[in-house]
Amino acid sequence: MSEAIYETNLPNMHSRGKVRDSYDLGDKLLIVTTDRISAYDSILPDPIPRKGEVLSRLSEFWFEKTTHIVPNHLIAMVNDVDQLKEYFDDPPQYLVGRSMIVKKAKVINIECVVRGYITGSAWSEYQKTGMVNGITLAKGLVESAQLVEPMFTPTTKADSGHDEPLTIKEMIDIVGADLTRELIKYTVGIYKYAEEYAREQGILIADTKLEFGIVDDKVILVDEILTPDSSRFWDMATYKPGQSQDSYDKQGVRDYLVQSGWDKEPPAPKLPQDVIERTTQRYVEAYRRITGKDL
Repeated sequence: MSEAIYETNLPNMHSRGKVRDSYDLGDKLLIVTTDRISAYDSILPDPIPRKGEVLSRLSEFWFEKTTHIVPNHLIAMVNDVDQLKEYFDDPPQYLVGRSMIVKKAKVINIECVVRGYITGSAWSEYQKTGMVNGITLAKGLVESAQLVEPMFTPTTKADSGHDEPLTIKEMIDIVGADLTRELIKYTVGIYKYAEEYAREQGILIADTKLEFGIVDDKVILVDEILTPDSSRFWDMATYKPGQSQDSYDKQGVRDYLVQSGWDKEPPAPKLPQDVIERTTQRYVEAYRRITGKDL
């Protein structure tokens, strides 16, 4: 697929997020991953071609690989528009490769973040306080250093604006102790499994964010899993503690926006074509490196 998809237009829209549009299929949902890209809480005016394909196909890959740890919401990847003809009169071809039919779930209102390396907002907090999410870490850590054990650092799940860090106690106050323990077990379990797998492909997973829901009183994994939008992927060959790392994600977009002088207030500026093309290449390369297959 070469045409970039910024907006979808189907009947029975269920919700629209920064990147994904979902549609009501009765007892199921259709989730369409567009090529929209967001940065600093704004949706940018330019899509990143193939981004939606990468996020959907990579999520499909990881959903299938992690079912032994926790079940997920995936019913079927849309590989042919005929799969959708019982729901839509004339389903558009662009849905192929970027859409999933999934179970409806009651989403748990917590972002489950796990960190194997200290980077990003965790590094900033550690520099100021020596702590991350209320937990004191060893002194003398350097940027991008691997942690002794993966660290669970939940946040709120904000509909708009920034997600806010939560301590484990605060999470327990929101969802209860039993569910907190279950979510920690699943989140850390998925991270450890994926981190070991990715290392064999020459990729380090610095951190990742997962979301969960409830179906028939049981926890399942929802949304996306281990994509360049939800995770930091680093190349093992160039990894060097003590500095920031080059990630297989939208960092090039963020860097451009910072140097452009944008004040981070909507509307976001347009992206140059070379930035768009490089970002597409980074997403596609992430898929190839992790799965061992071309998109």
